[in-house]
Amino acid sequence: MSLSIKDLLEDKAYGLDLQLLGGDVGLSNRLYSSRIQKPGLALTGYTEHLHPDRVQVLGNTEISYLSQIPEEVGSRHIEKLCSYPIACFIVTKGLDPPEFLKRSAEAAGIPLLVTHHQSSTFISLITKFLEESLLPSTHIHGVLVDVLGVGVLLLGKSGIGKSECALDLVIRGHRLVADDVIHIKKKMPAALVGQAGETIQYHMEIRGLGIINIKDLYGVSSIREKKIIDMVLELMEWDANQEYERLGIDEPMKTILGVDLPHVKIPVRPGRNLTSIIEVAARNFLLKGMGYHSAREFHEKLLARLEFRPLGNEVE
Repeated sequence: MSLSIKDLLEDKAYGLDLQLLGGDVGLSNRLYSSRIQKPGLALTGYTEHLHPDRVQVLGNTEISYLSQIPEEVGSRHIEKLCSYPIACFIVTKGLDPPEFLKRSAEAAGIPLLVTHHQSSTFISLITKFLEESLLPSTHIHGVLVDVLGVGVLLLGKSGIGKSECALDLVIRGHRLVADDVIHIKKKMPAALVGQAGETIQYHMEIRGLGIINIKDLYGVSSIREKKIIDMVLELMEWDANQEYERLGIDEPMKTILGVDLPHVKIPVRPGRNLTSIIEVAARNFLLKGMGYHSAREFHEKLLARLEFRPLGNEVE
């Protein structure tokens, strides 16, 4: 994942409030890390620990230093700094950088931007922006619901009844996060957050009815904007020739963006109350989180009983 300096300049959601002072030919420079750097000693010519691929933030201390040293010395140091493939310079507090910095940045094609924020505030804002923007992400076709606080991702082929299950869950008091296309981002170190696209947020497609708005129909308590995905439930057509899990001892996993999630396959056939099954799956997930595994406990009790079963009459 990466983003360009132009993306920083066009930000509206995080309030970076950036303006371009020069070096517009470098607006296509890419950022791959959420970390920023204050150049510090690099302004004196010591570039041993410079990370040119990071955003270089120049605050009051850096600008004051450049303004007080002889222009010839400052120009030499800045030219050396600009000989590296710097992603961009950002000046904070609305300060006016020295002309030699503007000239060198323009000549090297390095974007020079300014923000009115103080350095500490801006560093916090841009770090959050970069962390959110550079997270690994993917899109999955399915439905994401919040059931008893558990983020349940419903998968299955088109028309198998995912949206109908989600609608029934909403009627029971649970919450819809996303229907149809789910945008998933990986939060470090190992959590997946799902949400709907802006266009289809709060909407659901029910075959025969069309598009409905869950928020309008059931109120704000029936929806969530985003939710951590805790488990995957896959709806499958019933196949009489296939063996399905009977005990629940084994715990299959599904890997999404390198994160392993409990994966439960639920066969669909007439007469099965899928909504209740999904609720039970969510409750069972919560129990496992508290260290209680029903299937394993039952299995252990069964083995113990078989081991100590009294022997019947044996004929020698």
